[in-house]
Amino acid sequence: MKVKKATRIARRGDALVQVGALPYRRVGDSGAVEFLLLTSRETKRFVIPKGWRMKGRSDPQAAAREAAQEAGVEGHVDPAPIGTYRYWKRLRRAFVQVRVTVFGLEVEVELANWRERRQRSRQWLTREEAMTLLDEPELVTLIAGFVPAE
Repeated sequence: MKVKKATRIARRGDALVQVGALPYRRVGDSGAVEFLLLTSRETKRFVIPKGWRMKGRSDPQAAAREAAQEAGVEGHVDPAPIGTYRYWKRLRRAFVQVRVTVFGLEVEVELANWRERRQRSRQWLTREEAMTLLDEPELVTLIAGFVPAE
């Protein structure tokens, strides 16, 4: 999305819309869930893969593509969102509010090479570790209540 368009939307008081993936895997006999977080490119905070909606792709497909590009993972994306969260995005001359619709992504493949591998680090974490490292309270709430689809 272009900065001018994003700023125009924000000035109207509307939130920008993105899609995100919550990559997870089941571990051990208990079926415990671990989550994959990655660092943002600029601030190096822990985040989930997210990005703008994509023309010609459904929101779950766009979320899965972001996970492949940003975190180097592929797998089964849930067609129904697990929820939404909001954050403030810094643009050149303004901060704008962004609402992210999140889809669960059960990771089946971790790629050794992916598009943003030199710009980000990724880390598998327990639910409690992930909740501690994230800055967005609504995303923490989504992870706290996440139950993988059967």
